[in-house]
Amino acid sequence: MQIQQAHPSETATVAAVLNEAAQWIAAEGRPLWSPADIAPERIQKDTDTGNYFIARTNGEVAGVVRLDLEDPYFWPEIESGTSLYVHKLAVRRAWSGHGVPALLLDFARERARSLGRSFVRLDCVADRAPLRALYERHGFLLHSVVHKGERGFARFELAVAPLAT
Repeated sequence: MQIQQAHPSETATVAAVLNEAAQWIAAEGRPLWSPADIAPERIQKDTDTGNYFIARTNGEVAGVVRLDLEDPYFWPEIESGTSLYVHKLAVRRAWSGHGVPALLLDFARERARSLGRSFVRLDCVADRAPLRALYERHGFLLHSVVHKGERGFARFELAVAPLAT
């Protein structure tokens, strides 16, 4: 599987994966992203700045992830330049069970390492036990739970070993 930065012209591709995931999660009775979170103009902004990455096998899109250099909303106390933040990790249903989330998280760790960042950090709704278990299986440690409005969010972090010199 190859993971490459999404080009601005691939906004529709990223949006399709995010919308498919959002519909599946909502159909399960666990809505996650608001329409504004995955609106085309928001996705375009993030593809324009190079924050989205697409996982493909033989040209077929398997999943996407957004990687941010800062996250003052969920991690306001973290020193700038120390972490890479994972957001909007989504896998197409056809690729469920093929380890795509693990590959995207591995990619995030290696990207953080290449950027000299000491941590990969992410958050999820605190009551999402399967998602929390996925992150923990991948080596992320629970940092804390914060409340934003009426929802609790579990914040996870993964220490990144520096590049060997």
